[in-house]
Formats: sequence, C-alpha cells, structure tokens
Amino acid sequence: MSMNRINRTETPCVIVEEEVQFTLIELSQVCRTEVDQLMELVMEGVLTPSGEDPERWRFGGTTLRRARVALRLTRDLELNAAGTALVLDLLDEIEALRSRLRRLGGD
Repeated sequence: MSMNRINRTETPCVIVEEEVQFTLIELSQVCRTEVDQLMELVMEGVLTPSGEDPERWRFGGTTLRRARVALRLTRDLELNAAGTALVLDLLDEIEALRSRLRRLGGD
C-alpha cells in the first residue's frame, strides 16, 4: 500500500511573552535581518517602538511576530516598506472584520 506524504516546511515557533522587550539590535538578531530594514519598517509605521531614538527603542514581544510577517512579505512579494505597510494594514482589517463577524455569530 503506498501512502502519499505531504512535505511541509516547518517554521520554528517561538513563544514570546508580551512583556518581553527587544532593543533594535536584538530584534534584528532574532529576525535575522539588518537593522536598516527594521528602521525602514519603523519609519513606515509597520513597527512601533517605544523610546525617542533608535538607541533607546524598545519593541514589545508582540512586535516580533509582526516584524517576521513584514519581513516575509517584503521578501516573498518583493515589496518595499510602504507596500508592506499597506498589506499589513489590509490583513489587520480583515482580521478585525473576521473577529467582528465571529462576535455577531457568523463564521
């Protein structure tokens, strides 16, 4: 009996608490990207750090997921930072609408 196997690319999953804070350098290391690329995402409003200047920026734990999604979109769809910001805004809006629909009792 032959069985078909599905090949899946496993993405490492890291659970990070919301209270965790990353510096810009730490976030770049965790995301395996250049600091400049993250700075572009901050300038476009994709990522929102606390702190007044890049040396003092701190990113919350939830930013890690958003940064990774943004970087994947940038790479896979060959988007610039502005395009990535637009796509993320649209994805956020879709999620908000789905959440609202679930609260109203729909699928």
